Amino acid sequence: MIGYVTLGTNDMEKSAAFYDALLAEIGARRFMEMETFIAWANDPSAAALSITKPFDGNAATVGNGVMVALTVDSNDKVDAVYAKAMELGAADEGAPGPRGDSGFYAGYFRDLDGNKLNIFCMTQAGSE
Repeated sequence: MIGYVTLGTNDMEKSAAFYDALLAEIGARRFMEMETFIAWANDPSAAALSITKPFDGNAATVGNGVMVALTVDSNDKVDAVYAKAMELGAADEGAPGPRGDSGFYAGYFRDLDGNKLNIFCMTQAGSE
């Protein structure tokens, strides 16, 4: 259902380097790029994540309560992406681990502009 999610940035170069390295952990790469916009995906016809300088020329700000959730296929991949985010300078918002007993395994962090992201996997409860 989601086509793409766009996050605002005030520093395209710094943000692009962060997402190049972070999203490479899940096999995503740039597929669209303009001076003020870059988008990454595993497949251009699938959901994507993008960054942009705000069109109105004002500073990018973080939306309180807004979060982007990225799905992967294993708890190990959640751990790896979260670790990469921390290595790249992201801020911890909740270390990887199970949440409840539904098989939801997730880690939370904020990117260099303060945007909140979640990396998660749905597994059978107790399978990993």
